[in-house]
Amino acid sequence: MELLNTNSRFLHDNLVQYANQLTATLHPKLSVCYFVNSGSEANDLALRLARQYTGHHDIITLDHAYHGHITSLIDISPYKFHELPSGSQKEFVHVAPSPDIYRGKYREDHPDPASAYANEVNLLIQEAQKKGRKMAAFIAESMQSCGGQIIPPPGYFQKVAQYLHNVGGVFIADEVQVGFGRVGKYFWAFQLQGEDFVPDIVTMGKPIGNGHPMSCVVTTKEIAEAFGASGLEYFNTFGGNPVSCAIGLAVLNVIEKEDLRGNATKVGNYLMDLLKEQQAKHQLIGDIRGVGLFIGIDLVKDRKKRTPAMAEAQYIIYRLKEQNVLLSADGPHRNILKFKPPMCFTMENAKFVVEKIDGILSDLEKGTGVGVPNEESKPVDNEVPLTLSGSKRKPLQASISELNNSSINELHITEALQSEENPDGNSSHYNAIACGQQQSSYCSEHGAVSCKRIRT
Repeated sequence: MELLNTNSRFLHDNLVQYANQLTATLHPKLSVCYFVNSGSEANDLALRLARQYTGHHDIITLDHAYHGHITSLIDISPYKFHELPSGSQKEFVHVAPSPDIYRGKYREDHPDPASAYANEVNLLIQEAQKKGRKMAAFIAESMQSCGGQIIPPPGYFQKVAQYLHNVGGVFIADEVQVGFGRVGKYFWAFQLQGEDFVPDIVTMGKPIGNGHPMSCVVTTKEIAEAFGASGLEYFNTFGGNPVSCAIGLAVLNVIEKEDLRGNATKVGNYLMDLLKEQQAKHQLIGDIRGVGLFIGIDLVKDRKKRTPAMAEAQYIIYRLKEQNVLLSADGPHRNILKFKPPMCFTMENAKFVVEKIDGILSDLEKGTGVGVPNEESKPVDNEVPLTLSGSKRKPLQASISELNNSSINELHITEALQSEENPDGNSSHYNAIACGQQQSSYCSEHGAVSCKRIRT
């Protein structure tokens, strides 16, 4: 920064070097980079590119998807706009079912869930066409994070892309949360779908600068030329400035030099094995899914019914916070424990976290009477539900019987959850940034209680 920092109107070798090194991780057809400053800015620009190229306006998104905090992205993020008053879904937005094979419409016992979920997208397209609407793009996180750590079945993206291309639309892969080697085997999460799948536009952010505010949109020459032909010059003052590109190059070099993809595979597999041991031990763990350092634990009250264990998930993350472990709970029911640790996460870290979770789950079993899988399970007492007073979010539907009256109340969960909706409504609430994750926290005599509810 002391050496030189200009805006992106001025030529500098870093811009070209970084673009070359970044696009080398992608299919050759993805060759044009637009450098911007945040994941939200990248996704907004991707929508502009798609609409200019196709001449269409409508967007298909996935249920529970989150793509950013600005107006154009709240419009296509059910994770957010469902919190708004009824009727908030725009006419040009079409919501397809999340390709969740554990809780969704088509599950793991379906012979071809990829085709089934893709056909749902095709049905949306057909219904929209009957109304005279035209599709500009389908946008999806390559693996849904806020939606509950959802990994689409292989082949799903290929089929969806074909349906979109048939009507002149394009496919946007949102890699803001899951790109840059987090899945281990591949550099990009969409590559899990197979070598025959190539998005038309890829957006990226968050890890791209390891905390530095930068992001990028990568697309094809054809789409870029159509965007340029509009006559509306695109300019971003700080997007792609020399310092940002130097930082981006450093991140790429560290990923390669320290073999962070290899670490994601090794540590991720070890963490999955440890968690599966816990699944065999604890009735509350319904499903464990993940790739590399992107893992989710679906907590349930009843494995057969797959009833979401919402209050239990909140209790676990509060207890972990007391023990210096920051973990989030998310998904449509807020019952999914989300693992997205730093890429330098070690096997010792993984063992430490799982040992803490084991202890907390054991406490829950003692307090609720929920046994291990081989024992007769006892339903969780629902007499004293935890609520989100004054909140637009769905109330938590269950408490944790005996523990509810001691540990949970002791942690003031209700007040902490209220602070999540009104972080500025009380002087005892504050915002903290930890490891790139914004946390709303509640301070009491028991310490800070984490209450995460934003994209991480």
